[in-house]
Amino acid sequence: MSAGFIKKGRPEEKKSSLSKKNVSPVKNLVDDLMFFGDSAPSSEAFQEVEDESEERRNARLKHHLKTQERMAKALAEKTQRDLQSQNEQEEKHRLADTLNYDIKRWATGKEGNLRALLSSLQHVLWPECGWQPVSLTDLITSISVKKIYHKATLCVHPDKVQQKGATVRQKYIAEKVFDLLKEAWNKFNSEELR
Repeated sequence: MSAGFIKKGRPEEKKSSLSKKNVSPVKNLVDDLMFFGDSAPSSEAFQEVEDESEERRNARLKHHLKTQERMAKALAEKTQRDLQSQNEQEEKHRLADTLNYDIKRWATGKEGNLRALLSSLQHVLWPECGWQPVSLTDLITSISVKKIYHKATLCVHPDKVQQKGATVRQKYIAEKVFDLLKEAWNKFNSEELR
């Protein structure tokens, strides 16, 4: 370079968001298919393409049929899950009145009293849950209350109950009891553990 001349670089060109590197393979496929048929193919009907080899047509048809099969299977599974969820919600609503009465009867006079709730938990839980009754004498120290509270939450945590394949009735009871225990724990934690 000679003196007096300064080589200026060109300002960096910003790559557009539609550069080939950033375009998704799906977008490229749709663009390619649009090139052959002027419009994006319907997900339902197989699109014929002019001047296409028989081998290519068969490959596309095979892919199309597999895609249709996967879509139908996924839709059937989703419909089944939705129906099961809806049935479960309806059953929860039917059971709510009687179960709410039982849970309120158990919790009456014990609201916020974690020791009383834990010592009488066996009266509201179902036998198969595995809860072992605890006496008030086992709940004297804060450490023992904390330990037994954690055992109880493992027994009635909605996710744990769900994993064990519980009935809708059991799930509903566990959810309500868990909320009452958590509320009582917060009160206990703020009053006795601080």
